[in-house]
Amino acid sequence: MKILLPLLVAIGTTAMLATTDDECPSSPSAQSVKHGSPFYCNRLALTPEVRKRHFEELGPKLRTLRQSVHELEDGYEFEFPGDAATYHLVSEWAMQEHLCCPFFNIALQMESEGGPLWLRLTGRPGTKDFIKVDGAAWIKQQ
Repeated sequence: MKILLPLLVAIGTTAMLATTDDECPSSPSAQSVKHGSPFYCNRLALTPEVRKRHFEELGPKLRTLRQSVHELEDGYEFEFPGDAATYHLVSEWAMQEHLCCPFFNIALQMESEGGPLWLRLTGRPGTKDFIKVDGAAWIKQQ
């Protein structure tokens, strides 16, 4: 019992801390208001070495590998070759991007039968406009 009570208190405290206004709206009008991180890249989220690789190596390399760009209602989708080497590059880039731009919804999809790899960047209203400005080199057709 001495161990159980502190454990239950810790679990209850953790659950209370994990609850946000988004999960427990106080009124119906609050349900439509969604709070999130601001639209800017937090480049300090990456170490100088990782930031250099992300912006000076991975980004340019992936833009040369990009096969097509599809505009979506809430963002963009980028097509890449479905090989293992490209998958590793895209997944590394996506994890780093998730750290510096936490407002993105990032999805990777591999099609069956050796099909292409898709990188999808979407998010709340304003995300697509952010990509148009900050990621212009990504959406520019070759």
